[in-house]
Amino acid sequence: MRRLSGTDGIRGVAGQYPLDTSTLEKIGAAITLCLKKEHPNPSILIGRDTRESGLSIEKSLVKGILSFQGRVTLGSVLPTPAIAYLTKMREFDAGISISASHNPYQDNGIKIFSCEGYKISDKMEEEIEALVLDKNFPPPIAQNPILYKHVDESLIIDYKNYLLSIPESPLSLKGTKVVLDCAQGATYRIAPSVFTSLGAEVHSLFVEPDGRNINQSCGSLYPQCLASEVQRLGADMGIAFDGDGDRAIFVDRKGRILDGDYILMVCACYLKARGKLSGNTVVTTVMSNLGLKRALQQEDIKLLTTKVGDRYVLSTILHEGLNLGGEQSGHIIFADHATTGDGILTSIKVLEITHCLRQDLSLLADGMVKYPQVLINIPVATKPPWKQLPEVVARIREIQRLLGEMGRVVVRYSGTEPLARVMIEGEDLHTIKLYAEEIAKVIKKSIGATKRSQP
Repeated sequence: MRRLSGTDGIRGVAGQYPLDTSTLEKIGAAITLCLKKEHPNPSILIGRDTRESGLSIEKSLVKGILSFQGRVTLGSVLPTPAIAYLTKMREFDAGISISASHNPYQDNGIKIFSCEGYKISDKMEEEIEALVLDKNFPPPIAQNPILYKHVDESLIIDYKNYLLSIPESPLSLKGTKVVLDCAQGATYRIAPSVFTSLGAEVHSLFVEPDGRNINQSCGSLYPQCLASEVQRLGADMGIAFDGDGDRAIFVDRKGRILDGDYILMVCACYLKARGKLSGNTVVTTVMSNLGLKRALQQEDIKLLTTKVGDRYVLSTILHEGLNLGGEQSGHIIFADHATTGDGILTSIKVLEITHCLRQDLSLLADGMVKYPQVLINIPVATKPPWKQLPEVVARIREIQRLLGEMGRVVVRYSGTEPLARVMIEGEDLHTIKLYAEEIAKVIKKSIGATKRSQP
C-alpha cells in the first residue's frame, strides 16, 4: 500500500513531511537508486510550476539525485505535460514535475515520469517509498557538480515546436480572438506564445506569477473572470489552464463555461465522423456527467468508466487500444499525440475542430445537455473503508434507490487531499442538493471533520 503517493504523485504542504528537506533528499536518492537497476548513470529532467517553494524542493531533490551519481537537467518553469513529452523526446531516463496542480500555493508535489513519458507504475512508486521509509537508508553524500546541468533554455522551444506540429493540416487562427487564463502558473509564458504563433489575437489573463498567486481565484477551478472577459471582449473562445497546465476548461463566446465532459463529447463526435475514434469508444471517470453518456449514446459511441484519476483513464486507454479519454476536470488525453493530459494540446485540438467544421464551439457544445450535479467536499481526519461506516453506506443506498435510473450517487475520498467528496446527479437540482447534504451530514457524524490549516 502506497503511503507517500496519492492518485497523482506525492503531494502535501511545502516544508512539511513528506515535502521537508531531508525527506525530499531521500526521495531524490531513492528515485536514482531505482533507476540504476536499468540505467547505470540515470539522467533526470526536472521542471516546476511557479510556486515559491518550487526552487527549494528542486534543490533538495537534486542533492539526493547527485549523491547517487544521477545526472540532472533543469527545465525551470515548464508545464507538467512538457516534462512528460521532453523526457521521452530527449531520452532522459526519468522526468520530475514539481507541482501541486490546481492546489493553492502552500501545497506542492512531485510527479515522476518514466523514460517513455508515462507516469511511473505503482510498483516503482512502492519501491521508491520503501527506500524513503527505510530507517537504514543512507543519507545523501557529497555531490558531483559535473553531473549537474543548469537550466536548458532549449527545452521550452522544443515543447513549443511539438505543440505547433499537432494540427493534422496547417492551422491558421488569424481572425480568431482567444482569451487565455494561465492561472499564474506554468503556462504563463508558453501558452500565449503558442497561440500567437498560430496567428490568433491573444488576450492573456493571470500571467504575472509571484510565487503565491498561483490558482488564486483564477485558472480552471475559477473560470468566472475568464467568462466575463470573453463576453467583454467579444472573443471567440476562452481557455483556462490549471497551475501545471495539464488540464483546460473552456468558455464559449456566450460566456458559458464548458468542462471536460463537453470537450470529450465534441472531440469524440469529430473523431468518429472521420473514422479516427479508436473502437468508437471514450474513456472517462465516475465523476463525468450523465449528460455525456446520453450524448455519446445518441452518436453510437461507447463509454468506459474508471476510478477518478487520469492515471486510471490512461491505463484503460492503453489496455483497450483506444485513443481518447479524460475527466470532467479538464484532463483530456489524446493518446495519438501525448502520454498524459495537456491543456495547451487540448486547446489546439478544439480550435482545430471548430476551424475544420467552421462551427462555433457554442454550437458544438449544444450536443450535450448536462444533468444537474451537486458536489460537496467534506474535510476528514481519516479515510476508513466505506464498508466500515454502515450508516453512510445505508444512506447512500437509500438515496440511490430514490433516484433510480434518473440519477446517481458517487461518494469517494480525494486521492490528493484530506477530503471526502459527495457527488449526486439527477433531474431536479433542489432535490439532489438536499440528498447530498444528507450524506455529507452522516459522513461528518461518522468520521469527524477537521478544518484544514489556513494560510
